[in-house]
Amino acid sequence: MTTLLRVLIDRRGLREFGAFQAFYLTSAKHLAKDAGEPRLASTTISQDTFRRWYAGETTPQTSARRILSHMFDRPIEELIQEVDLEQMESRIGALHINAPDNPTRHNVDIPTMEGRVQMAARRAIEFAIRSESKDLGPETMSYLQEEVRRIAKLYTRVPIGQIIDDLTELQDMTFRLLDSGRGRLSQVRDLFELAAIEAGMLAKASHDLGDPHSAMTQARSAVVSAERAEHQAMVAWVRGLQSLISYWADRHQDALDYARLGAALSKDLRGTVSVWLASLEGRAAALLGDHETAQASVHRAVELRERTEADEVDKLGGNFEFPPARQLYYAAETSVLLGRAETRLAEEAVREFDDHDAPHWAFGDEAGARADLALARLNANEVEGVPDAVAPILALPPAQRNAGIVESVQRVRRELLREPVRSATSAGRLRDEITAFSRHRPLALPR
Repeated sequence: MTTLLRVLIDRRGLREFGAFQAFYLTSAKHLAKDAGEPRLASTTISQDTFRRWYAGETTPQTSARRILSHMFDRPIEELIQEVDLEQMESRIGALHINAPDNPTRHNVDIPTMEGRVQMAARRAIEFAIRSESKDLGPETMSYLQEEVRRIAKLYTRVPIGQIIDDLTELQDMTFRLLDSGRGRLSQVRDLFELAAIEAGMLAKASHDLGDPHSAMTQARSAVVSAERAEHQAMVAWVRGLQSLISYWADRHQDALDYARLGAALSKDLRGTVSVWLASLEGRAAALLGDHETAQASVHRAVELRERTEADEVDKLGGNFEFPPARQLYYAAETSVLLGRAETRLAEEAVREFDDHDAPHWAFGDEAGARADLALARLNANEVEGVPDAVAPILALPPAQRNAGIVESVQRVRRELLREPVRSATSAGRLRDEITAFSRHRPLALPR
């Protein structure tokens, strides 16, 4: 079926998903600002959804309808209508979006131009990489390194749908350069370091999508690449990532073992990875019911914090650094898993994530801290404070509901099934809300 939406996509040079996605995400941000609805800025689009819209196989829903209408300056009902191609010229005549006197140009042209600029930049760097075909030149390496740093800093702050395509393309480009045999020994080592970082982020992405098998596969690739780069801190970090993946996949002994494996590698390191590994060990031990190890690990993390100095891994930001706020969140979770009713610790952890503009803020960590606060209150029989703790989690859009967040609120739901809180009216209502929140697969993208 040929819709007006499809015709406009073709005529504006948006047939490639990357071009359409850039236009769509930028339009969502402009609409969010114009409408005073910040949540719209976090809306994402998957390639499968785009394909279905283009083919007319499915109709855009919810926020997507408003964004598409904003993109093309037409009512959504008109965009999804089937059209007669022979009559299109007369209809397109009314859509001169590039005409100087078009009154809606400020709404449409800005995202269109931004999308074109982004695509032009991509073509330019691809040309530069081809031009440096005889040797791996400095511009290619600089581009790869800048892209890795950009994505690493964005990862914890935006829905994965906004960066996953760039990340997979970056990994593919790095793999192709390694396979080509280009570059001097030092450059090859740098490429392996980049490959380790990229695989690490894709391992985390797979985990967030609820696919622990793919996550662990990427993590193993990251370990190999980090070892080839002779980057001990990165190897230790990936072991921590493997512990995290195992922790949420209910492989608690594996989580403990990986944390200890990483800790053994980090004895002489000064970065925050050593603090993270100790904190991971504490959480895993708590799940296994090992109170002594859990407590000792939390105390060791505190001691290690006192001697830390930011290293190359920390400077990547995002998931690669372990700031004090995240350490407090892990300590609160360890306490909760041990069955303690230390609400003060959990409340302090939540406060650390109140400022969404803070450099260490991450929506996943805030959600985890809030779920732990709810559990701490349940441990203390403070049932009335549980809905308030989890309300911001349940307000997260589908694009931010990663596997860890869903499992965190499911822990709360399971505790709400226990006596004596089970029969409370508020408990039943909250269980239903959590069930509805968790119904969709992790990080479900809008259709």
